[in-house]
Amino acid sequence: MDRAIIAGAGVLPGLLLQAGPAHIVRLAGVASDPLEAPDMPARFERLGALFADLRSAGVCDLVFAGALSRPVLDPGQMDAETMALMPRLAKAMGQGDDALLRDIVAIFEEQGFRILGALDLRPDLAADPGPICGAPCDAQRRDAARARAVLAALGALDVGQAAVAAKGQMIGIETLQGTDAMLRFVGATRPGSGGVLVKRPKPGQDLRMDTPAIGPDTVMKAAEAGLSGIEIVAGTVLILDRAATEAACEAAGLALWAAP
Repeated sequence: MDRAIIAGAGVLPGLLLQAGPAHIVRLAGVASDPLEAPDMPARFERLGALFADLRSAGVCDLVFAGALSRPVLDPGQMDAETMALMPRLAKAMGQGDDALLRDIVAIFEEQGFRILGALDLRPDLAADPGPICGAPCDAQRRDAARARAVLAALGALDVGQAAVAAKGQMIGIETLQGTDAMLRFVGATRPGSGGVLVKRPKPGQDLRMDTPAIGPDTVMKAAEAGLSGIEIVAGTVLILDRAATEAACEAAGLALWAAP
């Protein structure tokens, strides 16, 4: 078995396991779903031990899957390899998420591992261009274009992957707190706005480490916030449990489409 999935929270690790057998790396303090695969326990503070365990298991390819928040590190638990990497990691942590993720990719690649993305294993989780559920009206397309323009302008600042526009006005921009927190804010401050959620990668984002995704829970939260549509990017945004996502859109009366 030459593949390992470094598992975060959510259903994505299980979906990627369907692409073939893999070890599941479970990091201490990260809640991940139980899966039918060999477990490999690990700690953020003991990267040297993780490198050694991966090599001993014959792992060549690594996939990061699921939600991982920035850890609170315990210096007393660090092995020598992690301690040596700390100045580099501390510098990256002081920047945006993309900078930190790029550095993590580089560290694993320097150790001889190949980093794959979710779309490398499950390209079927992305959508083709066009309507997925319902069809956007002209007003929804205009709101989506407004949100896209703002995300593109903020891309160089490494801010977020999602935004909400309604009637030409920006009413939500994703930051470190994530899409769910943004949708709660929109629902609390502009209930029933009829706005459009746009979810797309940041310009130049490394999709191997952080692939944007939506699922039925995203749809339900968008509906609760009073939105009327969701736009994703064809080929690059994952749809987790497509059947349930489409059913949630139909039940809520939300249009869902993939932009080229």
